[in-house]
Amino acid sequence: MRPVYVAGAAVHPFGKHPGIKAADLGYAAVRDLLARTGITPEQVDAGFGGSTYGGSLLAQRVLQRVGVSGQPVYTVENACASGAAAVHLGWQLVATGQADCVVAFGADNLTGFGGGTLPLTTGDIEIEQGMVMPAAYAMRAQRYLHDFGAAPEALSAVSVKNRRNGAANPRAHFQGEVSPADVAGSRPIADPLRLLHCCPNSDGGAAVLLCSAEIAAQLPTPAVRIRASAVRSGRFHTGYRDMTWPEITARTAKAAYAMAGLAPSDVDIVELHDAFAIAELLHAEALGLADRGQAHKAIVAGEFDRDGRVAVSPSGGLLSRGHPVGATGATQICEAYWQLTGQAGDLQVPGAEVALTHVTGGGIFGVDNGACAVHILTTD
Repeated sequence: MRPVYVAGAAVHPFGKHPGIKAADLGYAAVRDLLARTGITPEQVDAGFGGSTYGGSLLAQRVLQRVGVSGQPVYTVENACASGAAAVHLGWQLVATGQADCVVAFGADNLTGFGGGTLPLTTGDIEIEQGMVMPAAYAMRAQRYLHDFGAAPEALSAVSVKNRRNGAANPRAHFQGEVSPADVAGSRPIADPLRLLHCCPNSDGGAAVLLCSAEIAAQLPTPAVRIRASAVRSGRFHTGYRDMTWPEITARTAKAAYAMAGLAPSDVDIVELHDAFAIAELLHAEALGLADRGQAHKAIVAGEFDRDGRVAVSPSGGLLSRGHPVGATGATQICEAYWQLTGQAGDLQVPGAEVALTHVTGGGIFGVDNGACAVHILTTD
């Protein structure tokens, strides 16, 4: 396996864009990416596009509009991990020498559903019994608060931190801060979760350029190295499942740390899957950023702040940046790229050299999540 680099990133700002289709959001991001890097369509060896609700052949429909036509192109669906899975597949091609230059992107438009919870697939026993994502995370939150003696205020601390970070992110869906009182006073969704404990359904697109060292050296844009790219699926269980332990995250992170030759203590920045406030606590522990049952203390102590021990979701995370499902994993890579190349503006974490991105995809009967992707990027 040879080194793989991210040499460019572009994002269509997240938010409510009801008049813009997913393909248009993806096109805007990819067009911007090619303009930033100076890469011509002929130089692109392959393309991968992640989307959950964008329709069939989204990647082909996006890439042909920028002139990438005839090359191998794949549309990837892995629920919320679709964009990260697209990056992973592009990384594989470059790492194995099958390609020198790959475009990977993600895009989705969720305003087309008109609001409410995301529509989940039928034919799944838990979903047929009424399971929706807010209910699943509410049960996980109740169990975490009970088992580890955490106060509900720890959940609100996650929302306050990430909305504060997102307030400085021009690409974020929400760009305003909230107070603990705002969170506590927002309307109930699923006990103990309130509205401001939940990420918004968003629209957006994000794209990255993956390439070999030789290509990266020819470009005007800076490059960072992908030290690890790991994707895992959920393990099937019909019996008891510990709702406070995202096993798929722990297993994927373990593989990524081993590939990178790094430990959790080496990480400066983390963009994780905080679809609901409790998710940041659960995944922070599974990623090794805090001991089991201790993340609620770390968030209250400011250890996950931008100037804390490790900056968690300095972009605002899903809670503030938004969650256009298929675009989320790709935009996490973009945010990490800008941090490591010193281009993060008001979001910049000084001296950041190691970034980790993490996203999980969906949930199906018998497993924690259907998919999980972890990437580790470094400045060298």
